[in-house]
Amino acid sequence: MPYRRRTAFALTVAAAGSVVLASAPTAQAAVVDVDYACETKIGPKGAVSPVDIEAVRNGGSYTITMSFEKGVSDSPVELPKGVMTPRADLRLGGADTGTIKVKGTPNTAAIPPDTPIKIGRLTGTYTPKKSGKVTFTAGVLTVHALGMDAAVCTPKNNPRPSLELEVTAAGGSAGQSSEDTGSSGGGELPRTGPLDSATALGTLGGTVLLTGAAGVLWLTRRTAR
Repeated sequence: MPYRRRTAFALTVAAAGSVVLASAPTAQAAVVDVDYACETKIGPKGAVSPVDIEAVRNGGSYTITMSFEKGVSDSPVELPKGVMTPRADLRLGGADTGTIKVKGTPNTAAIPPDTPIKIGRLTGTYTPKKSGKVTFTAGVLTVHALGMDAAVCTPKNNPRPSLELEVTAAGGSAGQSSEDTGSSGGGELPRTGPLDSATALGTLGGTVLLTGAAGVLWLTRRTAR
């Protein structure tokens, strides 16, 4: 094969790898403002909090993390360390339906009175029952404190999904339904937030392009001999 044809072929392989990279499925995540209306023991409260939802694959399931940037309610009295635990429901849409539950850890420091309660990060496990694109949307948030549900907060602005994730059910493939449960194999994958996905895909793209460049150098040296 003449030098020019070999070089063109190697560059074509690199370009084809870039096309595969561009078409690879990714998760779509966004921070969404959720307007919560809260029923509390001291009357109705309300606040808008930016909510972020991320996912990390772990075998046939995903660890889902919900994060709040602002508190949604406050307490008229001080909440001592370890007495407040938040939990929430996430609504599923798209290829799957229903809700999953996420839960936070008890507060690590006392919360002063009349101070917004910091919710922090809530986590839970999602096991796909159907394959395809699944959306995750903030649902009811409950703040459990001092032995009771001190605040029950419901989104009133019909928020859009914070995360859209391409999933595969156990024994199924994308676009197909499967009611089976269990592990689908595989190890932990990078987090599915937009920055982490971009980093992982960028690494793959660099590998493809370096492979193409190596092919060009090899052909050039072989021709020069």
